[in-house]
Amino acid sequence: MKKTILTGIRPTGNLHFGHYFGATRNWVKLQDEYECFFEIADVQALTDNFQNPEKVRKNVYELTLDLLSVGIDPKKAHLFIQSKIPEIAELTVFYSNLVTMARLYRNPTVKTEIAQKKALFGNDGESVTYGFVGYPVSQAADITALGGTLVPVGEDQLPLIEQCREIVRKFNSIYGVTLQEPEHLLSPTPRIKGLDGKEKMGKSLGNALYLNDSKEVVKEKIMNAVTDPSKIKKDDPANPDICMVYYYHKLINNPNLETVCKECKNGTRGCVACKKELIDKIEEFLTPIREKRKYYEEHFDEVKEILEEGSNEARNRAKETMKKVKASMKIDY
Repeated sequence: MKKTILTGIRPTGNLHFGHYFGATRNWVKLQDEYECFFEIADVQALTDNFQNPEKVRKNVYELTLDLLSVGIDPKKAHLFIQSKIPEIAELTVFYSNLVTMARLYRNPTVKTEIAQKKALFGNDGESVTYGFVGYPVSQAADITALGGTLVPVGEDQLPLIEQCREIVRKFNSIYGVTLQEPEHLLSPTPRIKGLDGKEKMGKSLGNALYLNDSKEVVKEKIMNAVTDPSKIKKDDPANPDICMVYYYHKLINNPNLETVCKECKNGTRGCVACKKELIDKIEEFLTPIREKRKYYEEHFDEVKEILEEGSNEARNRAKETMKKVKASMKIDY
């Protein structure tokens, strides 16, 4: 039997280049090798968007369109909505008894995100909710409810997988061996930089290039991308390694990359010309994605059917898991 992959993404906005090159491009490959469940994690999105449920609901469908447009194939993989699997919420409650608050606060990923929230909303900590601190418990329930044996992650997500493994070990030690510890599957691509040169491309950072950006928006963003500040005049030599324009030439695998690099270093290539070439190459890259997205936008009933079928399959898996869990916990009345 194929191993089961469980991974997901929160519907808080459209897919950007960081998501694609850092995760979803790899998902497309994995669906040929494993049984894949790709989760639209709307419940987790509500942990810090609980006051804006309309945004989350809208982005469930936007994100689904993006995933289908980049090559997630419903004939090979299951796309499902987290909130349509109540067994995940039930398992989250059971797991919450197995994790101390101190352990959650020690999770490096949680610590970093709490620090970011405090920086935005003040140092009193009142903006950090129980649901936000506890989302690693919910994530563990996502993985194990569907019998996930492999979880594709970036390096920054490894602490969450280790926390899941701890929960499984504790559950098995108390109630008897019932659940399997998942293994991580590290992303082959490191974190993608933003257009501003920051180490991470992010929705909230305003430095992202989105897969559904129009030609005009792509042009505007690339023309404002950060280049080598030492290059003042057109014929000044520059360092491509600190230029975001060259970085994206390399990211999309421009076949003219060697020439771009050489001319940049020699001072025979101006930044404007380099940006225009990048815009053209990005348009070539985005065209098939846009065309596929347009098809699904025009066949939206098909999109809803894909989500319904995927959610049904995910729920059937989760029901089987919960039968075993409740039997082990002696609450299968």
